[in-house]
Amino acid sequence: MQQKNQLFPVFFRLDKLKVLVVGAGEVGYEKLFFMLKSSPITHVKVVAPEINNNIWAMMEGYYETSFKIDQKPFEASDIDGYDLVIAATNIRSLNEEVWKEAKAKGKLINVADTPELCDFYLGSIVTKGNLKIAISTNGKSPTLAKRLRQVFEEVFPEDTNQLLQNLHTFRKKLKKNFEEKVRILNDLTKSMIEVNEYKN
Repeated sequence: MQQKNQLFPVFFRLDKLKVLVVGAGEVGYEKLFFMLKSSPITHVKVVAPEINNNIWAMMEGYYETSFKIDQKPFEASDIDGYDLVIAATNIRSLNEEVWKEAKAKGKLINVADTPELCDFYLGSIVTKGNLKIAISTNGKSPTLAKRLRQVFEEVFPEDTNQLLQNLHTFRKKLKKNFEEKVRILNDLTKSMIEVNEYKN
């Protein structure tokens, strides 16, 4: 029997949630880079005894209230007050300790390179203005997810955000019930896709 992907995609409002990242080496930097690239106003704290210089540089331009660095070894109390936890050290036993403490406190956690200990994955993300597409391979191949992201970035034109804004304005002006609005917008977007396919 073919294995099914049981993930249910959601988009976190990281301007409303607090994220703890344990680990500040190359793995921690990568997690932070893509998270802040997608959600620049994330409330995040990094805990690690040694901090990658790229992370110090990344912190510049952020308010201390939204980006904190605590240069010290991890303690269970670091988790208190945070909604999401990311264990991103290169020490498996430490990552497992972070996971154990996070679960004991009822937190959602992602453990780098350990899918079986993840409550959520940090997928590849395509962003074109207000359009955001998240891609996951259920932890099987982040490399394929990265390649698909590159494909989607090329497929969607740079003016995609203007299209979204125009559709939003048109939707607000429609004086119809919900079902009629859905039908009209479905027909409109279908014709746009057909025109785009014809051009290609």
